[in-house]
Amino acid sequence: MELTSQCDAAVSCLGHNINFQGIFGHPRRLVTEATERLYNAIEANQSKEEEPKKKKFILMGTVAVPNPNGADDKRTFGERTVLYLLRYLLPPHRDNETAAAYIHGKTDNPNLEWAVVRPTELTDGSVSKYEMFSKPIDPLFGGDRSVTRANVAQSMVDMILTKSLWDEWKFKMPTVYDLN
Repeated sequence: MELTSQCDAAVSCLGHNINFQGIFGHPRRLVTEATERLYNAIEANQSKEEEPKKKKFILMGTVAVPNPNGADDKRTFGERTVLYLLRYLLPPHRDNETAAAYIHGKTDNPNLEWAVVRPTELTDGSVSKYEMFSKPIDPLFGGDRSVTRANVAQSMVDMILTKSLWDEWKFKMPTVYDLN
C-alpha cells in the first residue's frame, strides 16, 4: 500500500512464466490476485486523502482475453473452441480472463480509472508507430499483425501522459498493433 501512496498511475504487466511450473504450478491466480491487491492499495491510499486525486490503473492483457462487455466481434467456431480449451486446461489464460473481468467490474470509484491494454502477438523490436482499436481486428490465429513489446509499453505511457488518449480509452479494453 505504501508503494502506491504517491503514484498517479499504476501499470501491471505481470504474467506467468512459460514453463511447466509457471503454467500448472502455484499461484494459479497470480495476475488476478496482484490486480486485486494493487487496485485495493490504491483505493486504500485514496481513502486517506482529504480530496482524493484521480488515479489511473492499466492492466496488460492479451487479445485472447475477450472484453467482458461483449463488444468484441464473435470469434469463429475454431477460435471459440481453442479459447474454451485454454480457459479450462491452462490456468494462466483463465487467470488473465479473471483479472480483466475483475477490473472491468470496477466502476464504483469515480477517482480510480482503468484500462486493460490487449496487445496482439508480441515481438521484439524498437518503438515505432502503433495504433489502437476498441476490439481485435485480426483473427486470433493466423493474423498478419503483431506489436513490439516496446510499442505496448509506449502505448501505456502515452495513455498515462496524454489526457485525450486516456479519455478515449479509460474504462475500455483497447487492442494495440504496430502500424503497418
